[in-house]
Amino acid sequence: MEREVLVGTADGLHQLGDQTQVSLASRAVNSLAMGESGWWAVVDRTDVWQSSSGADWEQVASVEGLHANCVLPTPEALYVGTSEARLLVLQGEQFAPVELFDRVEGRDEWSTPWGGLPDIRSMAADPSGTVYANVHVGGVVRSADAGRSWQPTIDIRSDVHQVIFDPGSGQVLAASARGLASSADGGETWSFDSDGLHGGYLRAVAVANGTVLVTASTGPFTQRAAVYRRAVDGGEPFVRCQEGLPEWFPENVDTFCLAAKGASVVFGTSDGSVFVSSDEGLSWSTLAEGLPSVRCVAFA
Repeated sequence: MEREVLVGTADGLHQLGDQTQVSLASRAVNSLAMGESGWWAVVDRTDVWQSSSGADWEQVASVEGLHANCVLPTPEALYVGTSEARLLVLQGEQFAPVELFDRVEGRDEWSTPWGGLPDIRSMAADPSGTVYANVHVGGVVRSADAGRSWQPTIDIRSDVHQVIFDPGSGQVLAASARGLASSADGGETWSFDSDGLHGGYLRAVAVANGTVLVTASTGPFTQRAAVYRRAVDGGEPFVRCQEGLPEWFPENVDTFCLAAKGASVVFGTSDGSVFVSSDEGLSWSTLAEGLPSVRCVAFA
């Protein structure tokens, strides 16, 4: 297993490994992302912090008037996705709106099942510099020119909850309410797979070597959630991860709460438990219990 795990919670960032330490105490750590200069974090849904090591953190800038949901460092820019489906970019010590994102085709169709305003829920980038922004609910919007233009890619009714790029397979992967969505052509076309899942409602996705793992359930208010695995290139149904895990989780394992690095996988739950695997999800052990509610996880 990778030696250290970062666990963002409703109360601080917990670094678990040879020694346990807590940073950003009394603050909610909502999402984490690694860039060329180190770690970035969304804190208290308003502030963006940076750390070169994952231990010593410094506040960089704040989001005004919106809730910050996710952060994406790229070689060209630092993006933050927010409530009201707004995309911001860091300019100096302040965030500015990416105005062309506000004019993307189909934006007037974005919505939520409960009638509220949509969010940017997650973001990813591939080695070519293409940025993928997951709008909930509005699909996955793509920019291949460093944010100068944006295009919709996937049917917004797919209800995507997380988008990632897998360097090993070259695929864009999305956890959606229709199962795992995958695209081998940068979002031009998508296929969906829910074979083997007890429910096709997915909240999180990660890739460990050649294995894709997803968190699946029967819906947003489920009492039967689980983690599944299969080869990232498909061909076989998903198989539920069982060894070392409870039979079911009573709530969804949420976006950002599943991560992988090499053959290691980690996920955290709303009740403060953290589970880890060193064999691509075949077997699991409990890394921590009784933490504050987990909001995000990552390998340091």
